[in-house]
Amino acid sequence: MRFNKTFLLLSGVMLLAVSCKKDNDFDPTALDALATNRDTLVNPADDFFAYANGGWFKQNPIPDSERSNGIFRTIQDTINNQVKQICEKSAAANAEKGSNKQKIGDFYASGMDTLAIDKAGITPLKLELAKIDAVKDIPTLLSSIAHLNTIGANPAFSFYLAQDDKISTKYALFFQQGGIGLGDRDYYFNTDEQTVTIRNEYVKHLQAMSQLMGNDEVTAKANASVIMKLETDLAKASRKLEALRDPIKNYNKMSLAQFKSVTPNIAWDKFLPAVNVAKADSVIVGQPEFYKALNGLVKSYSIADWKTYLKWDLVNSYATYLSSDIEKQNFKFYSTVLSGVAKQKPRWKRVVEQTDGSLGELIGQVYVDEYLPKGSKEKLLEIGNNIREVYASRIKNLDWMSAETKVKALKKLDKIVMKVGYPDKWKDLSSINIDRKSYCANVMAVSKWEFDYMISKYGKPVDRTEWSMQPQTYNAYYNPSNNEIVVPACNILVPGFEGRMPDDAILYGIIGGSTFGHEITHGFDDQGSQYDEKGNLNNWWTAEDLKKFKAKTKLIVSQFNKFEALPSKFVNGDATQGENIADLGGVVMGYEAFKKTDQYKNNLKIANLSPDQRYFLAYGYAWMVNIKKESLAQQMMTDVHAPAKYRINGPLSNIPEFYKAFNIKKGSPMYQADSLRVVIW
Repeated sequence: MRFNKTFLLLSGVMLLAVSCKKDNDFDPTALDALATNRDTLVNPADDFFAYANGGWFKQNPIPDSERSNGIFRTIQDTINNQVKQICEKSAAANAEKGSNKQKIGDFYASGMDTLAIDKAGITPLKLELAKIDAVKDIPTLLSSIAHLNTIGANPAFSFYLAQDDKISTKYALFFQQGGIGLGDRDYYFNTDEQTVTIRNEYVKHLQAMSQLMGNDEVTAKANASVIMKLETDLAKASRKLEALRDPIKNYNKMSLAQFKSVTPNIAWDKFLPAVNVAKADSVIVGQPEFYKALNGLVKSYSIADWKTYLKWDLVNSYATYLSSDIEKQNFKFYSTVLSGVAKQKPRWKRVVEQTDGSLGELIGQVYVDEYLPKGSKEKLLEIGNNIREVYASRIKNLDWMSAETKVKALKKLDKIVMKVGYPDKWKDLSSINIDRKSYCANVMAVSKWEFDYMISKYGKPVDRTEWSMQPQTYNAYYNPSNNEIVVPACNILVPGFEGRMPDDAILYGIIGGSTFGHEITHGFDDQGSQYDEKGNLNNWWTAEDLKKFKAKTKLIVSQFNKFEALPSKFVNGDATQGENIADLGGVVMGYEAFKKTDQYKNNLKIANLSPDQRYFLAYGYAWMVNIKKESLAQQMMTDVHAPAKYRINGPLSNIPEFYKAFNIKKGSPMYQADSLRVVIW
């Protein structure tokens, strides 16, 4: 996956590039984003990230209401404004009950009705809290956890349905570690000053939330202590972020009897029917040691303690949809303390983003019809197919891979399915009941539908036509089980080129390199390379080739481990290696495809920049993200993506053509010795 795209960019106006570029489309007098984004006081050989984007950063500081600013933020703001129009028009339409417009309009209106939300307080969760109060023993505790899963909460552990990694034609039930409010296990144990402060603030937050739930100060303080202790025990049994990236070690298929033998105190044969799974022949347990620990915790903590924890998890899951006092306390900890965000976004923007998140399938249909110019899907496919073509050529010419493995690699590449633009069929959300009475109830109704939809697939053939993103989602992903890449339509947006076509250097640097090239390479990164062309976890490598490949991935891990993103905080090369491999493969493939264009062949200069310079600046533009230090620290703890700075400087420091384009000499910070440069695909 590229990133959770919420970046920033130029003026916020975007061009949808859908027609074929011609040299005479260029206006040499027009302001050029690649030129104006630069900070020419920075030597590109010292820090290309700062050189390529520093000018923009100086003119566009991070807003108090945001974690970051850059290309993703700008594009997301444009999409938000479009979705806002859809929401407002739908809310004013007096649409027929059950129609898409009625659902969109009422959902949005309920979120904007702050008077009703504040008046309700925590009442929308009253019935669910009462169900937790009724828990009296371990069996009813498990029933409560099961029910909470069906309405969007995930206490104690993570449960979901997905394709079986080793049998991609079949859906399987997965049990993974989870249940911790801080998101990553290291927050509970690291001893640096910042993490200790976060832990202390988290306990204060737990107490404050408990009081907002109606408890007195003494009870709230005791509740906070119980929750923190229980979550710490769950975290202690959890694997580190980098350990979760090994698909083999995190694939442990068991019969229900075997799972029961690992966890004799937990009746999984009762849990599964409670989440609407009538019969299950097996489950896949990601981290068996976590469930062994959980087996003990269900007895070592009292039922009263577990109820305290379950109530917290429920309220925490729905805090942003409740009264302003609860919402603001939630924001204070999760946004200000954890991410350094000082001020909430405007209410309309928060509700628009939630409406899009909940009903994006419905909004996407309007977006495609009303906001997406014709031909966008075709243009994206054109770029994607060009990237696949050069990828095949690169594989054929690899000097480290045997002919036997090349045949299989090319077969996998050829079988990659490109889902581009928007789906051919949309999900049926007609059964969801949405009205204007309760924002929280609307969110819960969608969460319940999503869970039921997921579970309904069990025992049925895998639907490989399904999308997991909407056309208005500025992101992309590779799904190894389907051997597919999915690139929503809005990925073709390029900010800063109002009324004119971006040149091919930009199209191939951003759309070709950081999107198609990146996602295709995920099929050949340290994780994706373990899946065959059918999407099954199955070794297709010769022993010698696999050894060579792992040596190369080890080199990129070592390279990124040396990047100090914050004082004494280094990038986790192991946790980020898949994305780093994809970034490197993406920028290389985008460049190889760009070399086939007329712009490159004719050595056409634009804004006094050569084709090579423009291409690498465009790649830098794709990751133009300035992030607050608190958010950066959080990203380094919880995210498998390296910070944006190193997504630019890291891959480019391995490319000889980049050295030539910007006169990178030995001894400069961007220079890597030949023996340390990484060449994989």
